[in-house]
Amino acid sequence: MAKEEVAAPLSASDGLATTHDVTRIEAPVTWKAYLICAFASFGGILFGYDSGYINGVTGSRVFIELIEGPGEEALTGSHSSLIVSILSVGTFFGALIAGDCADIVGRRATIIAGCVIYIVGVILQTALNGLGLIVAGRLIAGIGVGFESAIVILYMSEICPKKVRGSLVAGYQFCITIGILIASCVNYATRTRPDASSYRIPIAIQFVWGFILGAGLIFLPDSPRYYVKRGMVEKARNSLVRLRGEPPESVYIEGELAEIVANEEYERSLIPATGWFGSWANCFKGSLWHQGSNLRKTILGTSLQMMQQWTGVNFIFYYSTPFLQSTGAIENTFLISLIFTLVNVCSTPISFWTVERFGRRPLLIFGALGMLICQFLVAIIGVTVGFNKTFVNAEGLTRAQNIPAVNAQIAFIAIFIFFFASTWGPGAWIVIGEVFPLPIRSRGVALSTASNWLWNTIIAVITPYLTSPDEAYMRSSVFFLWGGLCTCAFVYAYFLVPETKGLSLEQVDKMMEETTPRTSAKWRPHQTFASERGMSTGGKMGAGVIADVERKGSMF
Repeated sequence: MAKEEVAAPLSASDGLATTHDVTRIEAPVTWKAYLICAFASFGGILFGYDSGYINGVTGSRVFIELIEGPGEEALTGSHSSLIVSILSVGTFFGALIAGDCADIVGRRATIIAGCVIYIVGVILQTALNGLGLIVAGRLIAGIGVGFESAIVILYMSEICPKKVRGSLVAGYQFCITIGILIASCVNYATRTRPDASSYRIPIAIQFVWGFILGAGLIFLPDSPRYYVKRGMVEKARNSLVRLRGEPPESVYIEGELAEIVANEEYERSLIPATGWFGSWANCFKGSLWHQGSNLRKTILGTSLQMMQQWTGVNFIFYYSTPFLQSTGAIENTFLISLIFTLVNVCSTPISFWTVERFGRRPLLIFGALGMLICQFLVAIIGVTVGFNKTFVNAEGLTRAQNIPAVNAQIAFIAIFIFFFASTWGPGAWIVIGEVFPLPIRSRGVALSTASNWLWNTIIAVITPYLTSPDEAYMRSSVFFLWGGLCTCAFVYAYFLVPETKGLSLEQVDKMMEETTPRTSAKWRPHQTFASERGMSTGGKMGAGVIADVERKGSMF
């Protein structure tokens, strides 16, 4: 369409929406757009591999003797807790720092910086010769993962077309599962090595993931919403051109850019720039009882990530090997851990379709229901006839009394992983990327991601004390705890999670102002921010509007 035609009112003959349905204007999704958005999800491999490899390393006999001394067969509960949980401490602080960086230098540059920090941490871990370096390396690598885990979700949510945003952001969780699978395969391949390569190889491979993500992002555009926030309207337009595969004068580009600009102006009028402290304080403004308030959205994002960790899934991926070893019920615990990981990987792609077909809210509700049933069944079987019922054979080895019961427990753990991977795994990340308004989006997503890692840390710290033979030694009873927490997640999703399917990020803001979570699925956009504020004519912004946005953005 020629540039002079853009200012004309839209009509059905244009092949677009009419002026009575301007809320549905959106560019067709091209393969280029898919690939650009999908590459960003590669960051999930850093997250997943870093979470998965430590399960095998802490089970390596060579590593155990390096940390505990010659002849020792297991890490102490305190050392296991420290080594596993210290990564999450780093990611907690990394996610918070990344929220500021993303608004100052951009989403893309922040992720690249996180990759560099991550690589430094990997180098320290690879060089380890005792407890000090593995702890320091995982702490620094954790800061890098915190940068990546917070901002990749933000970046993907801001660049993805709304009709496939859920599916593409779910790709981030899929890459997490791929990372965990690769870590399990590497752990399995190196488990019998008699020297330091049994733990150095799994650690060193992390370098590859950081390099690929950091190098690849150099060639991708930054978020158009970041450019608008900083008053760089033409850069925002160029970014949309690359992301949508449309020419600069396209009515689609003009319409989407006008909507982003109008929403930023609307939110800026409600949430004025107030300096560093004020920007963080804005995340907590408003009434707890008002669905559209910043406080309510911040609580929603942070508690959603808390609930994801409460499901207990990381107990399986962090501690399944030592846990199964401690029960004496399973001989090849590495193989069982690998099977769990395969279930995780194969189940996640289901969400690519279901999240757009059924929506975010039903996924989280029914996913929590499936998980709580599986957890309680594992616990009940375990304390009656399963893991907890063992005997010592003639060779002095601990063995399960009822092998079919143990197999049933393993099956229900695998089914639990299926429910998590196809619902809460991707669903929590999708929702936190959608619910925050632009002025606080980077910090809101950072707080939500930090919440994920805070609870990840808490669970990683306390779990060894709950399951170690020299501590509480709950064995199967620990699944009663996870089942109870999954019940909390079920109630939470039903009463507090809104439906955001099919809406632009700007429309989500309006929906949350006008509905409650249980009525949100029925909400439909009735006008655009641009038309409401008189900021565009026929889908094109005037020069005065652009100049005003650039002036305000320069004072950021």
